[in-house]
Amino acid sequence: MIEMENVQQESKKVIFSAIQPSGTLTLGNYLGALKNWAALQDEFNCIYSVADLHAITVRQEPAKFRKQIIETFALLLAIGIDPQKSLVFIQSQVSQHAELAWILNCNTQFGELSRMTQFKDKSARHADNVNVGLFAYPSLMAADILLYQADLVPVGADQKQHLELSRDIAIRMNNVYGNCFTVPEPYIPKIGARVMSLQDPSKKMSKSDDNINAYVAILDKPEDIMRKFKRAVTDSEACVKYGEGKDGINNLMGIYSAVTGKSYDDIQAEFEGKGYGDFKTAVGEAVVEQLRPIRERFDNLMKDKAYLETIYHDGAAKASYIAGKTLNKIQRKVGFLKR
Repeated sequence: MIEMENVQQESKKVIFSAIQPSGTLTLGNYLGALKNWAALQDEFNCIYSVADLHAITVRQEPAKFRKQIIETFALLLAIGIDPQKSLVFIQSQVSQHAELAWILNCNTQFGELSRMTQFKDKSARHADNVNVGLFAYPSLMAADILLYQADLVPVGADQKQHLELSRDIAIRMNNVYGNCFTVPEPYIPKIGARVMSLQDPSKKMSKSDDNINAYVAILDKPEDIMRKFKRAVTDSEACVKYGEGKDGINNLMGIYSAVTGKSYDDIQAEFEGKGYGDFKTAVGEAVVEQLRPIRERFDNLMKDKAYLETIYHDGAAKASYIAGKTLNKIQRKVGFLKR
């Protein structure tokens, strides 16, 4: 196991990211983020978390929720997150996240939180449960990042606003109380894919889509993956090339490129003179082979709950050690008595 004092080596920058245990993780989650998480481990000091505290802004069924938490943790290991290289833990097992979040709440303006786009969107979708946690969600996200003095945070378009707020909070507290936090920068992956719906390629692939053929889950069976790609929306041109008005084919080419490493020119040459049926089959087969070892590792991990428990307890202990140093410093700076 990595030693606690070596988790944040000065020679490498610290990168932090987290994912909610919200059930079905998709090919979009994998190609857009999770695949890159594994690739970053040699270049950075990586800290990854299952963000279960964030998930309860929406009501969860407890037994199902516990299952989703452990499955998400196992999936992180299955995609290649190595506890020997990275710090990986479950957020709710590190109490400093909630403690720092309260301090940050008191240093975040109401107007800042009310302008958060995701709050507006989620309030509209969950009108019967517009709770304080949903409103203060970005302060907890800031605590997640700032606790570990993260230099970099991988962000997609939907998280840029939250990272900007985290930066604003860090700068504000540094100005008021002195040196508190590293001000995190966005990390834009060198590779990555924005995967769109297979049934409506104008919108992002989402596990919440009502049409199960619109998304591929990381843990889908091979036959289900093939069926979904064969049913993917394309166009009437029947020519595999990237272009305007060809959203369906553009999406499939992006997926094929991300999975195989082939350029768009290579893909176009490979399928010159072939129809969409051949191309959809090839994309499906490539995705099946990319996800097969992940699904197999996941199945093996889920059969060894004792091992998983050892890893997430160990990760929580190491995370708590690092987070505790930051929290103790901030508590002193704001004027609390030493524990």
